[in-house]
Amino acid sequence: MSLNSHDIDRIANLARLELHSAESQRMLGQINGFFDIVEQMRAVDTTGIEPLAHPVAAVQDISLRLREDIASEPDQREANQRSAPAVERGLFLVPKVIE
Repeated sequence: MSLNSHDIDRIANLARLELHSAESQRMLGQINGFFDIVEQMRAVDTTGIEPLAHPVAAVQDISLRLREDIASEPDQREANQRSAPAVERGLFLVPKVIE
């Protein structure tokens, strides 16, 4: 994938950035350089390689210390929603912000 100067202008417009010509060209080179790196990584055959659970696992055996997934705090929904201006079926009601 490669971008052109029109793409950079569009991205800058969407981000509300004003880029001068030299900045736009520099940004084009940097973003296309990033895409080149991504394409190189995609070209590597990773079949049969398991993902790492932790970066240190690449150099030594580690066991992750995971805790049990249990609720440790009491349910205080009613108390927390008491001061809310509007609640319905356990949910906070807020004004509509998207037309």
